[in-house]
Amino acid sequence: MTYETILYDVSDGVGRITLNRPAKLNAFNDRMIAETTDAFRSAGRETAVRCVVITGMGRGFSSGQDLADFRERGENVSIGEHLRHGYHRLIRQMLALEKPIIGSINGIAAGAGCGVALAADIRIAADTASFMLAFSRLGLIPDSGLNWLLPRLIGYARAYEMAITADRVPARQAQEWGMVNRVVPADQLFEITAAWARRLADGPTLAYGLTKRAMIRSWEMTPGEALGYEAHLQEVAGRSEDNREGIIAFLEKREARFSGR
Repeated sequence: MTYETILYDVSDGVGRITLNRPAKLNAFNDRMIAETTDAFRSAGRETAVRCVVITGMGRGFSSGQDLADFRERGENVSIGEHLRHGYHRLIRQMLALEKPIIGSINGIAAGAGCGVALAADIRIAADTASFMLAFSRLGLIPDSGLNWLLPRLIGYARAYEMAITADRVPARQAQEWGMVNRVVPADQLFEITAAWARRLADGPTLAYGLTKRAMIRSWEMTPGEALGYEAHLQEVAGRSEDNREGIIAFLEKREARFSGR
């Protein structure tokens, strides 16, 4: 696919996706949803990619759905079908990607843009960034995975508060609530994100992926089922080249050289 609304490049084991509609605060139209989904699919298939970063161009991460673009479809458009064939595919692609995803949140992450940000595994936010669920202002409920993701990150009471008030949550408050891992000075966001991405790309990415799978699946399992699944995945990890390299490096008192296999 030729990308028109995002930028995608791969360097030093890191795939970088940049939402690129800055004049619209990177609001999603159908083209950008499809291109972002395709970029994550490509990152999953490319062995050269061992970590993915998603960020926004300009002042915002993403302001959510491009409402003007959506309204052009007319009064009888199905929002449910739009979600099922658009954002839901993107969120599923991100949650299923067994490589670390870093959300580099450079500005406002609102509506569906907040859902995409929270679908990342690690979120590093600029101190000028903020998060917002504006759905209630339109007489809508949160979507784009937010009803599943947000209560698990910050608890039901805070998630519901965000949904019904549509108030902005500044980066520092988001960190206190558990929405983001780090808040950093805005002028250092790119550098700090790049350092995180290099570290993860050099790590045991097979184990990172299996860890993601175990944790996400465990939300829908009983404790006994989760323990059984954990043992199964640990068996897979224990037979990997990375496990053998990690043990040898530990015994030889040197840094491990992981291959992601």
